Amino acid sequence: MATPHNKAEVGQIAKTVLMPGDPLRAKFIAETFLTDVKQFNDVRNMYGFTGTYNGVEVSVMGSGMGMPSIGIYSYELYTQYGVENIIRIGSAGSYCEEAKVYDVVLASEAYSESSYANTQSGYDKDKTYPNKELNDTIKECANKLNIPVIEGCIHSSDVFYREGGTDYKTLHNEKGCLAVEMESFALFHNASVLGKKAACLLTISDSFVSNEVTTAEERQTSFTNMMKVALEAAIIL
Repeated sequence: MATPHNKAEVGQIAKTVLMPGDPLRAKFIAETFLTDVKQFNDVRNMYGFTGTYNGVEVSVMGSGMGMPSIGIYSYELYTQYGVENIIRIGSAGSYCEEAKVYDVVLASEAYSESSYANTQSGYDKDKTYPNKELNDTIKECANKLNIPVIEGCIHSSDVFYREGGTDYKTLHNEKGCLAVEMESFALFHNASVLGKKAACLLTISDSFVSNEVTTAEERQTSFTNMMKVALEAAIIL
């Protein structure tokens, strides 16, 4: 049945969902890569679509920005719609020279200062983790497609605009964070407490080191290597 945030009915969403932050990126993926596409959600313009990729049913849905937003959507997908796997496909800012603009990063863990997990279930650690089996599948698909992937810890931040506080060099040097985004810590936590699977693939959209930056349109339509890897993984899960 529908939720306050998703008007889909049970059965309209595949067991594997690709989840970009931007709902327009979800629309782009559906229109570019999927066939027999049907839209299942437009509540709050958080678009969701189900179609087929190489004959296998796959869904794609936006999550919005930040942990509270992906926390709501992923929790409902897992608990109300029978979703087993969510692969976040997002953008990230690089904290190091090794991760350059347009490089693809696979999160091995997510570090955060966020209180999301503690508030949600009393989890008091500062790292959450993706599903190893899902990550291994993603790496296998990337190798098959000959798409390089950098694996490592990412920083999930509650704050986009910072007025002081811990700088990116400290987060890289002391916490081991390769890049920063704003959602995966909560997604990994939801999956863990619900006995589901989650992973996160990111494309570097800007760099704190080189000051390079991509446009909003490029982030919406040009991060296709990440999308292809996620789609290949989705059809063998």
